[in-house]
Amino acid sequence: MMNRFEGPGAREARIRYLDGDFQVISPGAFVRCAVTGESIPLDELKYWSVARQEPYLNAAVSLRRELESDQDPARRQR
Repeated sequence: MMNRFEGPGAREARIRYLDGDFQVISPGAFVRCAVTGESIPLDELKYWSVARQEPYLNAAVSLRRELESDQDPARRQR
């Protein structure tokens, strides 16, 4: 069974994440969650980090990444 990300033309987009919006750098149908690796259709993309320039599957995954980053000793010294 083919999912909606397979087939001709279905490829991963390259995105620049901005405050409240994002800019498509290289066209595609989806991006991959930086934490889970799951595909996120561009029309469903709602969560990302401008500072880390990475997308997240949902709010829970975004929070998890934020908490992990706060525990990073190098980040706390900034």
